[in-house]
Amino acid sequence: MKAIAVVPGKPNSVHLAELEKPSIDEVPNGRGVLIEVIEVGVDGTDKEINAAEYGNAPPGYDFLVIGHESFGRVVEVGPNVTELRPGDFVSATVRRPGNSLYDRIGHYDMTTDDVYYERGINLRHGFLTEFYVDEPEYIVKVPASLKSIGVLMEPMSVAQKGILQAYEIQRRLRLWHPRRAAITGAGPLGQLAALVLRLKGIDVTVFARTPPPNAKCDLAEAIGARYVSTAQHDFLEAAREFGPFDILFEATGSSRIAFDSMRTLAKNGVLVLTSITGGQGQLEISADDINLDFVLGNKVMFGTVNAHREYFELGAKDFAHAESEYPGWLNSFLTNPIDGLENYADMMQQLTEDKRALKVYVRVRSMP
Repeated sequence: MKAIAVVPGKPNSVHLAELEKPSIDEVPNGRGVLIEVIEVGVDGTDKEINAAEYGNAPPGYDFLVIGHESFGRVVEVGPNVTELRPGDFVSATVRRPGNSLYDRIGHYDMTTDDVYYERGINLRHGFLTEFYVDEPEYIVKVPASLKSIGVLMEPMSVAQKGILQAYEIQRRLRLWHPRRAAITGAGPLGQLAALVLRLKGIDVTVFARTPPPNAKCDLAEAIGARYVSTAQHDFLEAAREFGPFDILFEATGSSRIAFDSMRTLAKNGVLVLTSITGGQGQLEISADDINLDFVLGNKVMFGTVNAHREYFELGAKDFAHAESEYPGWLNSFLTNPIDGLENYADMMQQLTEDKRALKVYVRVRSMP
């Protein structure tokens, strides 16, 4: 079967690879699930892996199948699978367990191991292929009513995790009712985080470079968020006007914005870092001022990576809520479809060059 892959460590090596079709027997104890891939989203992680910034092939392979944002349909299940059945629409988590305590209790996205396993990213093949096999623990059902936006399940799970973890951390305060939030970055992750916060009734400001009018601005304003272009307004000055912020969700991929964000929090505020910065950038920062501000203001900053199944399930609930509150909003994300795995070059070109793209995704097969 076909697959889109890269050679880790070799820049711009994206190519069409061949794999054997997997079998449910690859998972022990009759717990295998065979899934036909329908759509796969691609993002900055795939672009950075193709640029050889990170990523490693699974043992026994000299290439890595990329793509970690999956949507598919169950084709076959093992005799001891009761959670799923053929015809179910599904998404899949990205991280796979290692050996730490957190891995053993199902919180593999919080592993303390130095070596980690992520489908499509590190040491495990991804989903940009025709079929894959996994076990039910890592497969999440998607209601048929949400199948047109199922490919957004993985980025939504990351937004859910970051925001839920922020609330969990702030339980230390006994009483915490955030009123103002900021999102830095208006890509899919930032927009989905804005959606989650707006569904909670929070005032949201989305910061992004591109001046309006543009599609990202339209998306933010359609859910009642404020859009501010950092090409037109200094970020820190705008943050003083619309902040300070009780929650700031950082999703730009820019370490400079991440560090500037530290200076925009309200007292008792929390900064969620989601940017994967694979470069070697260096900055000068006001370290003493930031440290003093965090100490005297009881502020928190934490990093978050991909999510386990709980956050996928929460994402599906908020998708259903959003479809009621903002009909059609989620479908407007899906701007750049690529038909077929063989068009991998077009996929990567749109991902790297089309600045207007909201979401590039590959249609592996027709939607049932």
